[in-house]
Amino acid sequence: MKENSYPSLAEAVWVWARIAALSFGGPAGQMAVMHRILVEEKRWIGDDRFLHALNFCMLLPGPEAQQLATYVGWLMHGVRGALVAGLLFILPGVSAIMVLSWIYAAHGDASFVEALFFGLKAAVLAIVIQAVMRLAAKALRNNTLRVLAVGAFIALFGFAAPFPLVVALAALVGWAGAAMGLQAFDKGKGGGSTATGHVMDAETLLGQLGQGAGPDRRTAHLAGLAALVLWLAPVALLVIFAPGNVFTDIATFFSKLALLTFGGAYAALAWVAQEAVGTYGWLHPGEMLDGLGLAETTPGPLIMVLQFVGFLAAFREAAWPMALLAGTVGGFLATWVTFAPCFAWIFFGAPYMEQLRHNQRLSAALSAVTAAVVGVILNLAVWFTIHTIWRETTLLDAGPLHMELPVLSSLDSFAALLSVCALIGVFLLRLGMTTLLFASAVAGIALHLVGFV
Repeated sequence: MKENSYPSLAEAVWVWARIAALSFGGPAGQMAVMHRILVEEKRWIGDDRFLHALNFCMLLPGPEAQQLATYVGWLMHGVRGALVAGLLFILPGVSAIMVLSWIYAAHGDASFVEALFFGLKAAVLAIVIQAVMRLAAKALRNNTLRVLAVGAFIALFGFAAPFPLVVALAALVGWAGAAMGLQAFDKGKGGGSTATGHVMDAETLLGQLGQGAGPDRRTAHLAGLAALVLWLAPVALLVIFAPGNVFTDIATFFSKLALLTFGGAYAALAWVAQEAVGTYGWLHPGEMLDGLGLAETTPGPLIMVLQFVGFLAAFREAAWPMALLAGTVGGFLATWVTFAPCFAWIFFGAPYMEQLRHNQRLSAALSAVTAAVVGVILNLAVWFTIHTIWRETTLLDAGPLHMELPVLSSLDSFAALLSVCALIGVFLLRLGMTTLLFASAVAGIALHLVGFV
């Protein structure tokens, strides 16, 4: 591919489909997959542009990995590219969760799913750890940024600090540092990544039209308005014509969730569990954990657990055999009102973020956010490690300390062994992602067949 050229939209479709199929392990794993394929393998986007897009998406409500895919799709092929990337990113998860919800409703057991994807967790863990190391090496160019990353990790892991507060403070530090002329926040003097990859500059992007030439602001804003209408119109119709109906409750609750949850799926799950189990009574605590297990072990955003919640909520309001149809509608409705706003945020905000990409103070603020994001992803990686290798966790709650720790006696020796093998495959054998995932999945199935899992 020649410098500053795009792939065709048809070529991009297959790559986004591949990314979607490999997007296991929550946001940390999904961002690792995107970085490895888009930045390192295809070189369609440079580190600087990737991190700039990631920083913006981390500031938005909703699932940041899906929004990142939508943003990059928009950069390369405008509104069509955004729709292709964003929709393909969630399609495998939507399909898998719906099928598994049908089976779960019929049999009430999800253990076979956990057994099927047991090996994949080990591979995703290795990919996430590799991504954290590579991102840290490229984004943390000086000691100030390293301190910000460590501080963000400690605040999140040790003190359960609100995610928006951590990111906002990092942005404020970066903005103030640039205003004071501190060298640590000067991109030209080691304050940030300068790689550009094959994506054109923002000025070129905003000044051209047509396939592969870059999106324009007006078209993006029209698409944003369309996304808002498609999101809010069904909700308004349900509120007006079916007040108190379970579908109305699903639409309004998950719409509020789409507006108010920052920090991605992990920030939303506690609220969902509390409201869905305690307030609405849609499902039991054990069923919420089963739904989370389904979402963790299938491709796509972890927030897809909301589809499982919406399915069970509607399923239990109808008699058999209409219950299955009601559950399907409830699950798709929850997914619709969760993800439709995500497209609106990208279409409205991305053109301005591209215009401001070379603003020194904004760039400094986002460089600081990048450093904090390294801490955020490290926190997610530690969380994923704990839940992959140990069967049980305990909560340390002493004064300001509030952290989830593994119960050491609950170590899953086979999960640990597979994880070590996956790390060897990544760092020593340098296996490709597809090979690693396939080998880990086969190992997990083999362990299950001989009765060890």
